[in-house]
Amino acid sequence: MSQLTHYNSNFKKQKHPITLVCDNITNAPNIGSLLRIADAFFIEELIFCGENVLLGKRISKTSRSTEKYVNHKIVEDVDVVIDNLKKNNYYLIALEITETSEVLSEFKLNTEQPIALILGDENFGVSESILEQMDAVVHINMYGNNSSMNVVQATSITLYEITKQLNF
Repeated sequence: MSQLTHYNSNFKKQKHPITLVCDNITNAPNIGSLLRIADAFFIEELIFCGENVLLGKRISKTSRSTEKYVNHKIVEDVDVVIDNLKKNNYYLIALEITETSEVLSEFKLNTEQPIALILGDENFGVSESILEQMDAVVHINMYGNNSSMNVVQATSITLYEITKQLNF
């Protein structure tokens, strides 16, 4: 049995109607990894929000050059992005643990709308003002002592679950 590479794998390309909105995610390795995962799940767009988002050489190691072809942009004000998504009839999902958030593994995506997945600040999560505007808020069950995980790993798990539901 020989290992396949991206040159000889048979994966069927399938674009998913998902936009990732990253609110104040500024860590270069996280930005690079989010670009790479956006490519892996072939989502529509990746929007970085905030004043200190820098794209450049520091992200290229983890992005594996996906910044060259993944549709992405920087918009300073996340509220402008959320308003625009709402006007364009997106189904808004925040990835955050709250008193009323749904467990991701039990969440049933029931919409024909395009989807926006909102990711929060690496240290503080999704703000209360954004959470109030969501159609759904989901979280990943944690079984150890910690109550959170890295934004990239959490995004990967969430995109896997959402695209699995979209593909059925």
